[in-house]
Amino acid sequence: MTSQRSSARRRRSVAALGAVSAGLLVLSACDKPTPLATVTVGSDSVNTEASCYNDGKELKKSQLKSCAQDKDVKTVKVDPDERVRFGVDPEVADKGWTLLANGRPLGEPSKKTYLVVPGNIFFSQQLGGGDKATISILEGGNGGTQKATGLWTFKFEKDS
Repeated sequence: MTSQRSSARRRRSVAALGAVSAGLLVLSACDKPTPLATVTVGSDSVNTEASCYNDGKELKKSQLKSCAQDKDVKTVKVDPDERVRFGVDPEVADKGWTLLANGRPLGEPSKKTYLVVPGNIFFSQQLGGGDKATISILEGGNGGTQKATGLWTFKFEKDS
């Protein structure tokens, strides 16, 4: 009797150990999500993970250029009379970030988690005019003094 009981116990232990090992293997295969960036216009919010992010390590210029041209980005309708609110995770704010409109810096680098910009700026003549704009949030890369470590991109469409 004792040998059957210890044999069953041993099988249960091996099965439990196998289940725990399989669970750890599955968890280790998961990618850590990138920090989020959020755009809010009126009562509508859109958030996205980074187009380019290497766990906080420097991105090459070729990577940034490729990511800035990514076609699979979220589109946001922007009424030029509305205010556009940008939000970033605190870890992005700690490194500093710059708002880019059609690839050009829009204002000074920020270490805040929140920024408000008038909607009409994104469709101004200085930024190419028109009814569409590519808006990016660049983590780091502040005036060449810090390495760029992340890029989040949105497409803005004029909503009038």
